[in-house]
Amino acid sequence: MRAPAGSVTGLCSASATMFAVGMAFLGYWGVYEPGHWRGSDFVVVILALVGFAALGAVPWIVTTPVAEEGEEKVIAARRALAVGVALIWLSVLIAVFA
Repeated sequence: MRAPAGSVTGLCSASATMFAVGMAFLGYWGVYEPGHWRGSDFVVVILALVGFAALGAVPWIVTTPVAEEGEEKVIAARRALAVGVALIWLSVLIAVFA
């Protein structure tokens, strides 16, 4: 079964949007949280960076050429998007509640 029309565009724009939201959060958090770094700060940054890597991989995964016409990488790209979004939101929650 082929992916719906617009899946590639939708996945790429969703990952770019979430990447921008994560960068805005890190920028705001970094400016308004001066002081020494605690252990939770390192956890927030590491989770965010791994989330950014997953989100950045979405366009690469979904646009990778495939051997056969019927094979698509949309499912793998959706999983990478879900992991990236989850990690970014987890880092936001840790930053807010820690």
